Amino acid sequence: MTHPEQPASAAGVQAPAEEPYERRWLALGVIAMTVLLVILDATIVNIALPAVTADLGISTASQQWIVTAYTLTFGGFLLLGGRIADFWGRKRTYLVGAAGFAAASALGGFAQNEAMLFGARALQGVFGALLAPASLALITVLFTEPKERAKAFGVYGAIAGGGAAIGLLLGGVLTEYADWRWCFWVNLPVALLAIVLAIPFVPESKAPGDTSYDIPGAVLITLGLASIVYGFTRVSEASQTNAAEAAEANARGGGEMVTAASGWSDGPAWSFIVAGLLLVVAFVVLELRTRNPLLPMRIVLDRNRGGAFLTSTLVGAGLIGAFFFLSLYFQQVLEYEPVVAGLASLPVSLGVFIAAGASSALLPRIGPKPLMVAGGLLAASGLFTLSFVGLDTGFWTLPFPGQVLLGLGLGFTFVPLSNLALVGAGEHDAGAASAMLNATQQVGASIGTAVLASLSVAAISSYTADAIAGGANPQDARVSLAAQVEGYTTAFTWASVLLVLGAAVAAVLIQATKEDLPAEGDAVVHVG
Repeated sequence: MTHPEQPASAAGVQAPAEEPYERRWLALGVIAMTVLLVILDATIVNIALPAVTADLGISTASQQWIVTAYTLTFGGFLLLGGRIADFWGRKRTYLVGAAGFAAASALGGFAQNEAMLFGARALQGVFGALLAPASLALITVLFTEPKERAKAFGVYGAIAGGGAAIGLLLGGVLTEYADWRWCFWVNLPVALLAIVLAIPFVPESKAPGDTSYDIPGAVLITLGLASIVYGFTRVSEASQTNAAEAAEANARGGGEMVTAASGWSDGPAWSFIVAGLLLVVAFVVLELRTRNPLLPMRIVLDRNRGGAFLTSTLVGAGLIGAFFFLSLYFQQVLEYEPVVAGLASLPVSLGVFIAAGASSALLPRIGPKPLMVAGGLLAASGLFTLSFVGLDTGFWTLPFPGQVLLGLGLGFTFVPLSNLALVGAGEHDAGAASAMLNATQQVGASIGTAVLASLSVAAISSYTADAIAGGANPQDARVSLAAQVEGYTTAFTWASVLLVLGAAVAAVLIQATKEDLPAEGDAVVHVG
């Protein structure tokens, strides 16, 4: 259970009370604000990209760094951020992460050139890598009673699953009615309010025992994860660039059909991916020999947690297919304005909120596996439904029900997934386990973007070639749009396959039952 700090005995040994921290629900409300902040920031800038690049004169080749600078530092520093939270103090890390995130956001809003903007995005990633695992670890140590923990993770699951869609809406509103700079500045009041409220309401907690840092391990895994994320990001960007160049060449005509090259043929991308994998292997070897490792292998090798992390990777890979390609479909094919495109993405959040509430009630009764399997299959069915959209599909015909199904599936998946990935990790490893969950989602999203983008490009090229061979005019706008739709629907189909694989992994590897959900041991925290 979670206890407030008690006076130390004469021997200097702390005697924890038997009651949980009385203001834990207020603390959860504060933590939820910054969890949403980190989730939103992954998508809020996406809709603003055209406005940002035009205003700052950023080239097409460089605009990728608006997103990549954030994902690289966020994904790369997550495991180190989780260990800093464990050893330095989770509340202290949370406060520094929130303050740094706010400062970096302010810098991004004031950016006068691409270097300033890219630097601000990188700093957002660094402080996000402190904030995200600290937030999740605090939830873990505050809520140890099964039903309460399920409710707390229901809140987290709703934010994790629905925050991305809300980010698209907020980005559209701010870009259209204010200025793209508000996509950064909107973080300031939220972060500052969270800091002010966290000081009295969020308790401090630290890992007991040895808290020495594994510096070599931190260097290896930070470089390794960043290299892997960047490698797959290059594949995705190469695929999209090649597709755009081929489409432009075919639109100009000239008699010869130009086929887009695969992004997987990008040599530097493979260099980064392979180098990253080698660094991760070296990290694992080092961790097995280190007395106090950055990531104890017991966290990963536990069958239930390992299954949860693998499921998280696959869900992260498939989920990107929903928001990235659906946003493109709404804006480029259905020609929705940014605000309308954001509103059109909200059914996902609706489904998530409904399922997260139901899942938090069902989790203590039936355990995590049935919910994770059902959730994965529901989300997959939603993406598969979206794979049937066309040039003139009405919103209520397929996009709405498909998104609701996707949201329901994500809600039923994220709540038990977050709970299971942290159950039994122990007070010493809560931050490390939280960081591992975030890292798997980040790496999965990077891999999923690369895989789905390359499959989408291949489908676009194939469709265009067949259409031109059949006598279609390559300069006909509807031919180009139909090819794009073919690419998007192909991505939705394969994204659904990734989610089915996630459900299969959960079915095979997860063995935990409802009796296994209570946390092991008591978490002693004090009001800081």
